[in-house]
Amino acid sequence: MSDNSRWVRPLGTSADPGWQTAVTADGRDWRHTSLRVTTLAPGESRVVDAGDWEHIVVPLSGRAQVVAVTADARTHVAELAGRPDAFAGPTDTAYVPARSRITLRASAGPVRLALAGARVAGDTRQGSPGGHAFRHLPAAGVPVERRGAGNASRQVRNFGTPEVLGADALIACEVITPAGNWSSWPPHKHDAALPGEETELEEIYYFETAPTDARCTDPVGYQRVYTSDTGRPIDVLAEVRAGDVVLVPHGWHGPAMAAPDAHLYYLNVMAGPGPERAWLISDDPAHAWVRETWPDLPFDARATRPAPRTPGGAA
Repeated sequence: MSDNSRWVRPLGTSADPGWQTAVTADGRDWRHTSLRVTTLAPGESRVVDAGDWEHIVVPLSGRAQVVAVTADARTHVAELAGRPDAFAGPTDTAYVPARSRITLRASAGPVRLALAGARVAGDTRQGSPGGHAFRHLPAAGVPVERRGAGNASRQVRNFGTPEVLGADALIACEVITPAGNWSSWPPHKHDAALPGEETELEEIYYFETAPTDARCTDPVGYQRVYTSDTGRPIDVLAEVRAGDVVLVPHGWHGPAMAAPDAHLYYLNVMAGPGPERAWLISDDPAHAWVRETWPDLPFDARATRPAPRTPGGAA
């Protein structure tokens, strides 16, 4: 029996006033991560009182201003240059610690923003909630990784990973998968606390698509999540379009598949209950062997450059 109705959020089905997407903790199924997406007209703004949540502001398209009043009553301002769209390349971002009041504003035109969050509860790894400083992270400083090979080639933008960003719990990155390729492959999981081997993390996948040709009027991708060896059943096979979300509470996840006529983008947001902020994964043993084939396969050069835009092909 499919679990799509529980874990898949098509665009508009998880909206709140002012937000096209609003995935927040419910205390039961979802506890550690959040994602809000909004579109702001010139001069328009959104205000978020962060409470026990730290955030990264990610421009999906357009430019934005971020104003944060942090727990020490200091005001921080970041002008995010952004980008034309999520496929155009990395963007600058802003990290906002917990206990802040965040104001998001459109700068020079309309802007679409993702606000990715993680719960910061009790004592943090820096000694006190919100102990990490506000940061404006430039696009030029985003490590861009070539991952996989052959038809599993993809580009990973590691702007919010532990090696790049100091944070309490939040881990975030972007992945570009060229049309016809598979990401999140081999399938893997991070749903058990195994010191040095695996960390327990919830994960949000937020998707955008971009057609390869103007004749493609319905650019789609696909996402798979299925039961791992923890004994908690899950069965998701979702067709995804721009703005859709798939939640991964546990289980093997992958592949994320780009259709042959559409490039696929996704924003990953991760956090969990453990004391270690790390992305440690276990591969599904049935498919882990594919990593051994990558040194003998060419890397798909399409994953090293921005996806080409087509008339009418805005993500």
